[in-house]
Amino acid sequence: MPAKNKRNSSGVSKLLSFVAWLTGVIVSFAVGFALISGTLLVPYIGVANLIAGYIVVITTALGAILAIFNR
Repeated sequence: MPAKNKRNSSGVSKLLSFVAWLTGVIVSFAVGFALISGTLLVPYIGVANLIAGYIVVITTALGAILAIFNR
């Protein structure tokens, strides 16, 4: 395989990895904020939905910040 194709597939691979990562961050924030606002509820855990929402939002934000600084 020529080196030119290898570089292109590497770029495409990086792009797809970034899109997958960004999608995960967006979905995590959506779930976290839905838990906090009460739009999304997990049955039988009551007020822990609020706590779980804050945990999801905080850990997602920290993970995204650390991932950006790690580049």
